[in-house]
Amino acid sequence: MDLTTDANAPWLIVGLGNPGPEYAANRHNVGFMVADLLAERMGGRFKRAGKAQAQVVEGRIGPPGPANRRVVLAKPMSYMNLSGGPVNALKDFYKVPVANIVAVHDELDIDYGTLRLKLGGGDNGHNGLKSMTKVLGSEYHRVRFGIGRPPGRQPVADFVLKDFSAAERKELDYFVDRASDAVEALVIEGLERAQSTYNS
Repeated sequence: MDLTTDANAPWLIVGLGNPGPEYAANRHNVGFMVADLLAERMGGRFKRAGKAQAQVVEGRIGPPGPANRRVVLAKPMSYMNLSGGPVNALKDFYKVPVANIVAVHDELDIDYGTLRLKLGGGDNGHNGLKSMTKVLGSEYHRVRFGIGRPPGRQPVADFVLKDFSAAERKELDYFVDRASDAVEALVIEGLERAQSTYNS
């Protein structure tokens, strides 16, 4: 079942991450990486969003005609565990239905580079999702970007706040590109079709 709302409502695509150059290349910031690439594709530059603690790009994606969608790309600037506040402020400002919100985030329980798209569900210990679900409920879309589990006994917090390894970086651009394609497919074609293409 596809729970997207009417075609005229805008979409809010939220890349989850932590602000600041020291976090930019971390595994936890892959949502920001996808948002940056989507902004580049839309020909936009992130700017401060009024009173919301976030940076946004407004634009459209999709071919001309009925499949064209109005989109707000967002990167919360509040740190990961407080993402819900900025996202909720943007939802209210742009009048976005919760079903038209997409969170792009790192996912520990999926192999590196693997994608999973879904609507609703738990937060699986992810602080960004936890914060969003607290204010929005759980019925928003997720594009889950697999980063795999930490090796050995490395604490999860250390693992997600470290940069991708040299071996991972060789494929990172390709995987970020594919995740961006998946976000576009979700918004333009709907969840089920996007899942059939990108859920590997």
